[in-house]
Amino acid sequence: MKSPASVAAIDGRGERRGLPAPVEDEGACGRQRDLDLHRAAHAPLARVDGERERIAHVAVARRPPRGQRARYAGLERREGAHRTTLAREGALGQSALGRPGGAAVRRLRFCRIIGRIMSAIVPANAALGKARARGLARWLPGLATLRAYERSWLAKDVGAGLALTAILVPVGMGYAAAAGLPVIYGLYATIVPLLVYAVFGPSRILVLGPDSALAGMIAAAVLPLAAGSSERIVALAAALALLSGAACLAAGLLRAGFVTDLLSKPIRYGYLNGISLTVLIGQLPRLFGFKASGETLAVQMAGVFRSVLAGRIDPAAASIGLACLGVIFAFRRWLPRVPGILVAVLGAMVVSWAFDLPARAGIAAVGPLPQGLPAFRLPEVSLADMHALLPAAIAIAVVSFADMSVLSRAYAKRGGYDVDRDQELVALGAANIAAGLFQGFAITSSASRTPVAEVAGARTQLACVVGAACIAALLVLAPSLVAPLPIPALAAVVIAACLSLVEITGVARLWRIRRGEFWLAIACFLGVAALGVIQGIFIAVALALAGFVWRAWHPYDAVLGRVEGMKGYHDVTRHPEARRIPGLVLFRWDAPLFFANAEIFRDHLLAAMADAPTPTRWVVVAAEPVTDVDVTAADMLDELDRTLHAAGMELMFAEMKGPVKDELKRYGLFHALGAENFFPTIGRAVDRYVEVHGVAWRDWGD
Repeated sequence: MKSPASVAAIDGRGERRGLPAPVEDEGACGRQRDLDLHRAAHAPLARVDGERERIAHVAVARRPPRGQRARYAGLERREGAHRTTLAREGALGQSALGRPGGAAVRRLRFCRIIGRIMSAIVPANAALGKARARGLARWLPGLATLRAYERSWLAKDVGAGLALTAILVPVGMGYAAAAGLPVIYGLYATIVPLLVYAVFGPSRILVLGPDSALAGMIAAAVLPLAAGSSERIVALAAALALLSGAACLAAGLLRAGFVTDLLSKPIRYGYLNGISLTVLIGQLPRLFGFKASGETLAVQMAGVFRSVLAGRIDPAAASIGLACLGVIFAFRRWLPRVPGILVAVLGAMVVSWAFDLPARAGIAAVGPLPQGLPAFRLPEVSLADMHALLPAAIAIAVVSFADMSVLSRAYAKRGGYDVDRDQELVALGAANIAAGLFQGFAITSSASRTPVAEVAGARTQLACVVGAACIAALLVLAPSLVAPLPIPALAAVVIAACLSLVEITGVARLWRIRRGEFWLAIACFLGVAALGVIQGIFIAVALALAGFVWRAWHPYDAVLGRVEGMKGYHDVTRHPEARRIPGLVLFRWDAPLFFANAEIFRDHLLAAMADAPTPTRWVVVAAEPVTDVDVTAADMLDELDRTLHAAGMELMFAEMKGPVKDELKRYGLFHALGAENFFPTIGRAVDRYVEVHGVAWRDWGD
């Protein structure tokens, strides 16, 4: 007879909890019945333990919201009550026959129901970082973050927001100037989008604002239409932000975030390098203190070259600009945790103020900023202007979200949570629309400011809210604080950002491993540099799509044979020693069958049959790589089958996927060919051929 302790050891929980083990009867049936009752009584506690461990595991990375904490407390109360009841009824609620009394039975049933309910509810809500949010939290992730906010995060978020402010101000002004706008609008484009993304954005620390990658695109789209009018530049830039924001918002609501997959790495390398060169050349006159203009990159480069040869470089401006560049790169190289941009900008401001450089040396400075916050204002542009801006808006939307999705996923992976790609589009669209309505311009995520927030200890978007509030306070309380800031220092900030975008290593890697994609990157770069940012990006996307269609149009195909000592059937061109079954051609097609390659498939198949060493009786298409068959290809197969059948040959298929078979059934081709002509594996098709035709064939494994 087993002791109570041994029974508790079998259960694995009774001894640890100190709960009563079952009282055993004299017979084996009684012992088994008590053991079953004991396990049933403790099953709800096992579920409670499991749910509590899952909630505690999630809480390590993120504190559960109030509703989740309430469930946790409820689990504790149920566990305590259940323990007390079992302790009381486990010893007293059993009859002389060893069966539990009525109250114990009802309690067991109740606990089973509770356990099932909790096991169904808690897992669905415990995976806070993995499950898709529902309801209001789906569209307003910031509110969900606020509900789960912890007091210990506040000091870190506030400190990170203050550190972020020191970078947001000079960078925002510099990118506004690079886009051809007055510097104040760079601050306007920073304040409101940060607040909007804090509510709609799913990423916890992603920082939005003006960006060097978009500055060149904005300038290329707006400046030709503005005809030199500063008011027109501001209005057109705001309208461009509205259009790009609307495009992002519509794509997010339609769950069309996949469109950014059109921008492959070679395309991104090409347009980023082209944009960097375009913006850099445009900033050189401001860095060296002279003026040069031009609508195209070639004209701008020629103007810079002539000005340098004519000796128009201002020594004081060049000294300030080059010194700022040196400081930025020195801190980036040796003290990466210290924001070199902040050090350079503050140093330039102090030197400019101390020596009164604008008055004595004639160096251009920012000057006093307009006091007050950005006002709500609809851009005054015509329908013709909106139509002219539409291609640029679409390009900006695609480029900004492509960069944003990569950055957002990277930081989400570090933080142990997931981001919804479509919600990122919605948040980006809302932020751009807000920027356009409050005198800003198109914005995106920042690969240079987000690391600052992370290093400073930011935990949530409250850090960005603090940064926006500090910029607003600067504009309201001390708009003259940045007046001494030299323009060459801002040019140095933009040039440093452009140089950080240049991708040389990745392009060199493309040259080594895939020359076709290398030339795609070069084509995109040349298109951006020669034709303009917008045109270059669309040309590169068109080339990428053309390359994809060409690969599907002319896919790889192979004749298969049996290789000694290797399972399966393999390409005879890669394995010349492969043996081929007499009278049987095994043909593999590595692409979908559609209108563009249907005739190529037929020609290659007939060529493989003509090149066979023996007269062909069967041809078996290894169709596992075929993921689709359209109507044109189905008609071709029907005609091919008739032609082969008339010549005394049979067309067979092996390893065709179920969805593709369903398509053939809808076309009526599956039954026309015959279900017996489709085999689950190539081996089954070979066995059937050998059996039907009595071919002398010995496999290496036979």
